[in-house]
Amino acid sequence: MNLRNFAPAFLIVLALFSAPVFGQQKVNFEKEILPILKKSCMDCHKAPYEEDGRLKKPKAGLRLDGAWAITMGSENGAVVDPGKADESELFIRVTLDPDDDDFMPPSGKADPLTEKEVAVFKKWIDEGADFGGWAGNLEGKPKEVTNTGKEIPVSEIQEIYTKLGDGLKPMEEKAWEPVTAAGGRVMPLSDSSPLLEVDFRLTAEDANDEKVGSISTVASNVAHLDLSRSQITDAALDQIAELDKLVKLKLDQTGVTDAGLAKLKGLKNLRYLNLYGTKVTDKGLDHLKDMKSLRSVYLWNSGATEAGAKKLQKALPDAKVNIK
Repeated sequence: MNLRNFAPAFLIVLALFSAPVFGQQKVNFEKEILPILKKSCMDCHKAPYEEDGRLKKPKAGLRLDGAWAITMGSENGAVVDPGKADESELFIRVTLDPDDDDFMPPSGKADPLTEKEVAVFKKWIDEGADFGGWAGNLEGKPKEVTNTGKEIPVSEIQEIYTKLGDGLKPMEEKAWEPVTAAGGRVMPLSDSSPLLEVDFRLTAEDANDEKVGSISTVASNVAHLDLSRSQITDAALDQIAELDKLVKLKLDQTGVTDAGLAKLKGLKNLRYLNLYGTKVTDKGLDHLKDMKSLRSVYLWNSGATEAGAKKLQKALPDAKVNIK
């Protein structure tokens, strides 16, 4: 055999076996993820800037223009859980039904992610959400935050979660088996928090009062509850009224009425309430006037009027009452 002819062929074969398998290369954040964020997300989620004489702040306090900011998350906590795309709020938002109120990007703001973009976004998070050498915009970055997002300062909402979780015993997964059996999904707010997030979005068409009642098994730990488009009635709010750690409640496009809202008065930690697309009227808003913990109330396409919303806004000056 002529070794001179054999060597080049051998080197080619060696190179093929040494190269990464096609499709298995680790996702490059700056080349593959950053362009997606710039195209579909960053207009609403970047450092504050002035436009037409008004200061524009990032929606929900979430910035996506810096590695430290993405890791830090929004005013509601972390949005990316490295290694767990299906449990990462940011990934969940871009894969919701486009008609969902939480779908990102909102209709008319930017183009939704394509199937290919969703796939690479999921792969990046599942691989550990590595930013590589990208740091992004450092404007507004607290001194104690490192480029990797560690040593994150605690925001107001995070302080609330910490306080609510203080002394609370974490639940084992078997405790929420009745909820998952009823079609609900249960997730810890974070790896270090005993607080839970429960939603019935994937089974909304079948989620009735009885099935949602399964949350009684985890009631002491529920901080977020999403019943969007479910089939619940005011009867389900009897159970919800027992969730004393509840911070965020989504009742949009459900059958709740004014009478049901009266049952929520005792929720002293509730900050977010979505009533979009419900039959709630101004009369129902009267039940919310003494809930001083509220910071966001959504009333668009409900039975409430602008006059009623303004009245509620006056009673809750620290809240943002949205009706448009």
